[in-house]
Amino acid sequence: MGIPQFNDVTSLSNNEISEAIIRTEKELFTLRFKKATRQPFKPHEIKHTKRRLAQLKTLLTLRLNLIEKEESSVV
Repeated sequence: MGIPQFNDVTSLSNNEISEAIIRTEKELFTLRFKKATRQPFKPHEIKHTKRRLAQLKTLLTLRLNLIEKEESSVV
C-alpha cells in the first residue's frame, strides 16, 4: 500500500472527503481496538490511517475556509 499521498485526495469533492473522513475514523477505531485486544494487525496501518485522516481534514478545512472567504468578499 504505501504512505498515502496528498495528491490522491485533492481530486475528491467536499462530500466525498467528508465520507472518507468518516470511513477513515472507523478504520482507525478498528485498528486501535485490534491493538487493545491483541488481535493480529499491521502496526504501520495505524500510522498510515492517522496520516490519511489528517490529510483529509486539512484539505476539507482549507476548502471550507476558501468558500467562507469568497462568501464574505461577495457581501
